[in-house]
Amino acid sequence: MLLPSEEIELGKRKVLNEAHLKELVLPQQGEILGRVVKISGGNQVIVACVDGLTRLCRIRGKMKRRMWIRERDIVLVSPWDFDNKRADIIWRYIKDHAEWLENNGYMNKPEAKPVAAAVAPAPVQAPAVVPAPQPAAEAVPVPPQQEIQQ
Repeated sequence: MLLPSEEIELGKRKVLNEAHLKELVLPQQGEILGRVVKISGGNQVIVACVDGLTRLCRIRGKMKRRMWIRERDIVLVSPWDFDNKRADIIWRYIKDHAEWLENNGYMNKPEAKPVAAAVAPAPVQAPAVVPAPQPAAEAVPVPPQQEIQQ
């Protein structure tokens, strides 16, 4: 016989409100936090990631039907191995967790750069060459100009 505090619930977990979600998922190896910039439609989302890149992300089918994503939401993305400009959204943080992430410095990273600027290699600049100082020239007497007679 189980005590009431030890009862085990079977079946699906029913979440009536986001406040009931207690777990906080932190980024693991290969995962990046980001803020949703724009919903592009067709389960495509543009996300400004904390590593400075703006990625085109795909909402996974498991999340697509259960959790809606809005602009300015903080999400956890997993960049694709073969294309760093694309990623999958694997988690959306609720408001309380998003505030905790911002307060604890997880979102304080450089501003996102557009994908085209991030992918293009930076132009290589030659180091600035500073001429060596020249010794002062000695005064050389200049012969006077002779007038040409005609």
